[in-house]
Amino acid sequence: MSSIDNIPVKQGRTKVRQRKRTNPLAGVFDEFMDFCQARSLFMLHYCTGCGAIELPPAMTSRFDMERLGIQPMVTPRQADILLVTGYVAVKTLKRVILTYEQMPSPKYVIGICSCTVNGGMYWQSYATAKKLNDYLPVDMYIAGCMPRPEAVIAGLRDLRRNIERGEANSWEDYFRNYDYYLGHQQRLFGENWQTPTNNISEAEHYGLLGEGTRGEHTALLDKHQEPLEAQEMKLEIPELKRR
Repeated sequence: MSSIDNIPVKQGRTKVRQRKRTNPLAGVFDEFMDFCQARSLFMLHYCTGCGAIELPPAMTSRFDMERLGIQPMVTPRQADILLVTGYVAVKTLKRVILTYEQMPSPKYVIGICSCTVNGGMYWQSYATAKKLNDYLPVDMYIAGCMPRPEAVIAGLRDLRRNIERGEANSWEDYFRNYDYYLGHQQRLFGENWQTPTNNISEAEHYGLLGEGTRGEHTALLDKHQEPLEAQEMKLEIPELKRR
């Protein structure tokens, strides 16, 4: 068996965030921040499939998602939630991963529709990524084909509750078990797969380096990774011909 097929076992997820503050007021501050963040969430909906049809009704006056403090965002840099709405093709999954890694931490992923759970009606297709949580840490699935706006809002309420309790920490799982997720990505895209984000450095920054962060697949990444070079932007203005 080649190293690209040898997927490591994912380490167990910590359900409750471990507070490492020594100041007694720090715990109160962390709880206050969780409370505020749970009530001010910006979502980036990646419309990969038909589940996106149910999102506009959830935002309009009948259901009014914004009354919960949840509203859409157009860029990953300012988004808290990544909504993957349906069927995910292999080619599309690359963009989903790139988008997720551009989001600031803490960040959350919600898989909408049955296609994100097991491939749905496309489960026999060679071009379908069957299980989204093999490639990204998923905080919540909202199953259905398609789920109604009430189900979407109920799922967002549950996510809010988990954030407020300090239990929505799947983003930490991505760093602690990065070799596991990278292994599945390499098996699908090839061993030379890489993204612009240095996830090892980010894991070190957040103090989330674990036994599952490095392994055979990160070694393959180091072998094939090419250094990124800054691109020089040039604005070329064509010369106007005189009449």
